Amino acid sequence: MRNVWTITKREINLYFVSPIAYVVAFAFLLVMGLVFFIIVNFSLVGGSSAPGPADMMNNFFAMILLLAACSVLTMRQFAEEQRTGTMELLLTAPVREWELVVGKWLAGLAFMVLLVAVTLIYVLILNYYTKPGLDMGTTFASYLGLLLMIAAMLAVGVFASTLFSNQIASFFVTLVLLLAFWLVQYPFQDKTDAVSTFIANLSIYKHYADNFTNGVVALADISYFVSVVALFLFLATRAVESRRWR
Repeated sequence: MRNVWTITKREINLYFVSPIAYVVAFAFLLVMGLVFFIIVNFSLVGGSSAPGPADMMNNFFAMILLLAACSVLTMRQFAEEQRTGTMELLLTAPVREWELVVGKWLAGLAFMVLLVAVTLIYVLILNYYTKPGLDMGTTFASYLGLLLMIAAMLAVGVFASTLFSNQIASFFVTLVLLLAFWLVQYPFQDKTDAVSTFIANLSIYKHYADNFTNGVVALADISYFVSVVALFLFLATRAVESRRWR
């Protein structure tokens, strides 16, 4: 695990010496702040119940921003290594392919966890100004589901980055894959046959929105996100291994 930690620290340092991290952080926190303001203002004017964290993340613009942020953070991880030729150096170093993949994935996850942690200030504000306060069980479940969904999205992005030496190509492929995983449920959500149900259950957003946002932590949803992470990190590892023998 020492190699994984070394790679993770290296990637985090690279984030903060490039404008990528600052642009993503600024855009994410700005949009989340605007969404928070709009939803709270609408609730107060309309007389509806106070919103929670799930209401913010269920907002269309917040979800699109989340997809874009995960795509941007992962687009350079392997694509840039391949473009600059440093990939060959990494492959000759005493580090296993899976350690390289997991280290880069953990760096992206750590950065996104930091951004999500900043939004806890909205939870404190809502809890202070609402009576009797927020349902902390639902809040915890919403954040847990959000972090699991982000982990899965980043794994998809890491895999896409191993396929290209061009960051833009990696970004768009990641975005398309994530949109596909997000929207796949809609053509089949009203159908009850086994195939349609199976395809609908492939949706990343469905596994987040159906239970976590309602305060339900279901083992099936956790297993789904863990499986997506494991699958795409495995595929990324195989893609990196294939380059060793080229």
